[in-house]
Amino acid sequence: MSIIKSQKLMVRSMYSLVLTTLMGLLAGVTAEAQNVKVEFVTPSIVHVVKGEATKSLVVTAKPENVAVTQKGNTWTSSELTVKLDREGQSLTFMTSKGKVLLKEKGWSLIRKNLDEFEVSQTFALDKDEAIYGLGTIQNGKMNRRGEKKRMEQSNLEDFQNVLQSIKGWGLYWENYSPTLFEDNANGMTFTSEAGKGVDYYFMYGGSADGVIAQMRALTGDVPMFPLWTYGFWQSKERYKTARETEGIVDQYRALNVPLDGIIQDWQYWGSNYLWNAMDFLAEDFSNGKQMIDNVHKKHAHFMISIWASFGPMTQQFRELNEKGLLLPIETWPQSGISHVWPPIMKYPSGVKVYDAFHPEARAIYWKYLKTLYDYGCDAWWMDSTDPDFFNPKESDYAHKVYGGTWRSQRNAFPLETVRGIYQSQRKDDRGKRIFIMTRSSYAGQQHYGSNMWSGDVNSSWDMLRKQVPCGLSFTLTGNPNFNTDIGGFFCGSYNTRGGGSAPKNPQFQELYVRWMQYGLFCPVFRSHGADAPREIWQFGKKGEPVYDAIEKQIRLRYRLIPYLYSTAWQVTSNNDSYMRPLFSDFAVDKKVWNMTDEFMFGRSILACPIVNPQYTEEKIIRTNEMTGWNRQNADQTGKPSDTDFTQTSTACRCSFVPVASCRSALRCST
Repeated sequence: MSIIKSQKLMVRSMYSLVLTTLMGLLAGVTAEAQNVKVEFVTPSIVHVVKGEATKSLVVTAKPENVAVTQKGNTWTSSELTVKLDREGQSLTFMTSKGKVLLKEKGWSLIRKNLDEFEVSQTFALDKDEAIYGLGTIQNGKMNRRGEKKRMEQSNLEDFQNVLQSIKGWGLYWENYSPTLFEDNANGMTFTSEAGKGVDYYFMYGGSADGVIAQMRALTGDVPMFPLWTYGFWQSKERYKTARETEGIVDQYRALNVPLDGIIQDWQYWGSNYLWNAMDFLAEDFSNGKQMIDNVHKKHAHFMISIWASFGPMTQQFRELNEKGLLLPIETWPQSGISHVWPPIMKYPSGVKVYDAFHPEARAIYWKYLKTLYDYGCDAWWMDSTDPDFFNPKESDYAHKVYGGTWRSQRNAFPLETVRGIYQSQRKDDRGKRIFIMTRSSYAGQQHYGSNMWSGDVNSSWDMLRKQVPCGLSFTLTGNPNFNTDIGGFFCGSYNTRGGGSAPKNPQFQELYVRWMQYGLFCPVFRSHGADAPREIWQFGKKGEPVYDAIEKQIRLRYRLIPYLYSTAWQVTSNNDSYMRPLFSDFAVDKKVWNMTDEFMFGRSILACPIVNPQYTEEKIIRTNEMTGWNRQNADQTGKPSDTDFTQTSTACRCSFVPVASCRSALRCST
């Protein structure tokens, strides 16, 4: 029944598998015998395959020579025991001492076409067992019990297929197609739309930190970022001239407010037909290299926006198109006319996403990106790495890409496009660490110098509240590097009719300061957004409460950099995390199992951001990543009323002026 070679356990069980039809796609019912492979990758990690394994884009670890003992239908390493039931239908995972961790229930392969199956596996959980992870789900929750979610990469939500339990086990579901996760009375189930077999890794770490360590052992460690990336970054959608971009740095220097990085957003390349040309082709950026040199002379660093798609007039588009390396999907921007919303569809942009799975396409991408690298760009802001995918059609999903179909590879797109840049830049090593900020992420992406931000979130208290569990859930998948657009991306509803800008509106001022206080405790501290500028002087002047609150958060960040940089080394060398849910350190306390407004920042700081308004009324915002571009949503109430932020709030009993010693980063009145 079993074969042991080189001390690696290979269990082959003859399962009676019925390949059924779905909606009449195939005729008849076929009974086939399937191989089931159980392999100890390490004493703490077990790889399970039923059918054909996925050709991994994620796993970098090679199976070790694990000592395994067999007693009947049970196999034990120094850390784990795996048991096959008498019927040969399901596996049970236990500690080596016999404590049950996780049990399989039913599984299935349903043929969809000649090459692909819908693959599904159900597991049995304990009644009160809390589970965490999966990705940046924007619903404000930590515990995934009772969740039902179709997981496909998008602007606001990204998925890593990594889950962990309060019991100290973790699971990585090795499938890149859109996947339905569902936990209900029948069990916890992963159902993927395309695959050739059930394929997953079971990990035992004993704790949240332990599972993260196992995931990184499986998929790669976390390289350190440059020291300067932990400072303050300023950005907006968008600086429209080179002079404006440089001027932002000048103004921060004149105000003596610390700033480490300036970010150039899109359209420095000119029209949408030149989308992502990776060069300064717009008239107002006539000498991009000189702009970057000037920023460096001001002792700041420069990050620039690049995309996973190209306009039809670019060199990249023409070369990729000739080789059949562009995808037919509809993506951003939809119209070639850049200054009008909604898009004028009778002038389509013709922009296409490239096949990031193909090594030749990745090489072409870097060949042209090297222009910006040679100009002196310090970091990459990779936008739309999900990528944007509008009006999906069945033919889009069936389109062949390198390694399979768009459906079968879909969710791994951000991993491959980020990996392509990281590996190419490492080969062209100039003695600098790599920093890539990306809008999307998949499992294992922590190994390729990337930090993910949570997409085009709107400017609301509800969205601020959701960012805390969103970032913690992402961290629990093994990816430690997370940030958000401080203040939220779309703030247009706080602009007032007649030209009043959101930074002058007390409702937005309070939200922005609280978001700054949260962002202070993220690995990257970056102000960005649309609809209104976000620079500190937009909110007032020195001596005024809002300006002073923002400045004190920036200065506090710089006071924390020695601590933060030490934590960064622990992340790299010891599998630590920056943002730690409280159950990472206090798992015995059930009160913290689903806590969404407090977390540990490193090992020594408890962060408790204020995520509800104390001085103004909460404004309900219903925009999303598309409707937020509608500029007609300004507040019609006229001039905002005066709000005295120097007074003690009756709601929180503290004033608006922040200091480091208070639990909420505010000066308490008690």
